[in-house]
Amino acid sequence: MLKKHFVQQQWMNNGKIQHLIFSLFRLIFLLSISYIIVFPLLYMVSNSIKPLDQLIDPSVVWLPKNVTFDNFKLAAKAMNYWHSFLVSLRVDVVSALIQVFTCSFIAYGFARFRFKGNTFLFGLVLLTIIVPSQATIIPTYLNFTNVDFLEIVSLLRMITGQSIKINLIDSAATFYLPSLFGVGLRSGLFIFIYRQFYRNLPRELEEAAWIDGAGSFKTYFRIVLPLSGVAMLTVAIFSIVWHWNDYYLSSMYFSENFPLAVSLSQIRSGLQSTAGISENGNPVLIRSMLMAGCIMFIAPVLLMYLFLQKYFIKSIETVGIVG
Repeated sequence: MLKKHFVQQQWMNNGKIQHLIFSLFRLIFLLSISYIIVFPLLYMVSNSIKPLDQLIDPSVVWLPKNVTFDNFKLAAKAMNYWHSFLVSLRVDVVSALIQVFTCSFIAYGFARFRFKGNTFLFGLVLLTIIVPSQATIIPTYLNFTNVDFLEIVSLLRMITGQSIKINLIDSAATFYLPSLFGVGLRSGLFIFIYRQFYRNLPRELEEAAWIDGAGSFKTYFRIVLPLSGVAMLTVAIFSIVWHWNDYYLSSMYFSENFPLAVSLSQIRSGLQSTAGISENGNPVLIRSMLMAGCIMFIAPVLLMYLFLQKYFIKSIETVGIVG
């Protein structure tokens, strides 16, 4: 009996040791991964708050002897930060929010209605995920420089004899219209996410609404859309982040009043015009200001994620996105 009790006690002790070793290994692994991910951000913060003399001082590595925010002031001035920030809110965030609703509406049609060509059209939607925007930028740009929907403008030109031309370049409509028609930035992926979510919704809810006399549109807006909160949150965060980080389309469609992503890329020329620092000037000083500009660029997105982190993780689990 004593021997059996001793064996059981020994087995429990071995189990506790193994659990402790596994927990320690997991902690070390997570800390290592976290360090790799957070290191660039910590490095940027450390170098952006150092004075110039400490940037070239080898004895100062992480913590500066005294903190300065002059780099942020110069970077903000060079980027025309607040103006570009408002442009990003007006163009990027509004386009993302439009995309959240239009992609939901399109995906509901693919998920719940069976019509001829459904599979083929959804295949075209998936194709938009694969085809990069660089492959379609030329026809898209030409269409925006001379908008002529259903040849209406050409007809008016013939009737009036006037040179009528609608040019949307340098306007927010270059982002609003694609988002409105479900062909905006990464719209194909968002339609796919919504479609998978709607296919998992119980049909009984919609059937009950139809029995009560609700049509397809009323069922969508009164039943389906309120139940789509988790999917909408996932799509909203992805869409805002991708629009916020977009440089290629913003640089193609705007020649002035740039969003933050484009203003950040022009910080070197901005430093020359606002602070008299040439692009070939002190590379250490320019680097610290670039880091300050990067922090100001990613700060709004980081704050948004910090506030929505709990809900975002829940939505990921519900929608079932992996990878």
